Amino acid sequence: MSSEVTFPLDQEKVYYSTDFLTLDTPEGEVTLKLGAWLNEDPVRIHRMVVREKVLHVDEFEVLSPLVSKLRRADPDYYKRYMGLQLVIDYPGYSTGIKAKIPFENDPVGFYRWYRKLKHEDKVYLSIPNQIILFQKVAMMDRKVLLKKDLDMVR
Repeated sequence: MSSEVTFPLDQEKVYYSTDFLTLDTPEGEVTLKLGAWLNEDPVRIHRMVVREKVLHVDEFEVLSPLVSKLRRADPDYYKRYMGLQLVIDYPGYSTGIKAKIPFENDPVGFYRWYRKLKHEDKVYLSIPNQIILFQKVAMMDRKVLLKKDLDMVR
């Protein structure tokens, strides 16, 4: 029997950055403070909190720093997670704005920026959001749509 103390996940507990947590890793079980896990494997911790909902954390002490670490640790995962909440540089605005604003208020302009000016790498649009955008643009100015996008809404 191992003398090392482990701290298995307690789904009833709200975790803070100073709480210990033991997780399985390719090297075996590892025990770290949650704050250290944020640096060690932010994507895994984020998935446990947001997708799997098995790890409950303090929003201000853990979740806010975690989202910030995600941006640097895995920009593509961060972009997919943020979706239309991602802040983008968009023509006509002096500072960055959430992609959701031009997506909803200026669909044709947003489509041109996203597709025709090749900014697909700047924001992640899920398939449902792509269809919503293409349908709005089709109703407002059908000739703006690329053929492949027009085919998608037919």
